[in-house]
Amino acid sequence: MAQKKMTVTQLASAVGITMANISILKTGKAKAIRFSTLEKICEVLDCQPGDILKFVPDQTVE
Repeated sequence: MAQKKMTVTQLASAVGITMANISILKTGKAKAIRFSTLEKICEVLDCQPGDILKFVPDQTVE
């Protein structure tokens, strides 16, 4: 977003989701994302999914 000089409001509008959902994604609190949403974010930001996603293993205790 910073490289594109785009605000959260602008990204939410371009992607077609709420600012609250963008915020959840941005803070890493999302448990899931639709492929169509990920595709639209990557299209708007001109990036690849790996540029904005990070794998974090589940920290559950067995």
